[in-house]
Amino acid sequence: MDNINPIGELMQSTMDNVKNILKVDTVVGEPIYTPDGITLVPISRISVGFGGGGVEFTPKKEGNRPYGGGNATGVKIDPIGFLVIKEGTVRMINITPPASTTVDRIIDLVPQVMDKVDAFINKQQDK
Repeated sequence: MDNINPIGELMQSTMDNVKNILKVDTVVGEPIYTPDGITLVPISRISVGFGGGGVEFTPKKEGNRPYGGGNATGVKIDPIGFLVIKEGTVRMINITPPASTTVDRIIDLVPQVMDKVDAFINKQQDK
């Protein structure tokens, strides 16, 4: 009797399939180039839920490994916005509802703050 666990094989097979779905191209889409020199890069958020379990029953015949098992995976992909690249400046245009918590608002402001810090540093270096 071999020592392969059928429940483990079931879980591994499911995880391999989930890995095929969750690629970088799913989160950061293909750039869209406009005639006026603007590049738009679609950005998505991915949420994944995964669960499974099973049981091995006492075999009635030698060499038989009866088991019952199952698993489930849920994948949700939400478009959240576009990175807009124009003349060396990058900014995010959200298509999701406005931030409702303080932490969400801070995260939304990070790119703008980084742009201002970068501009300030460049201005100081020019002096």
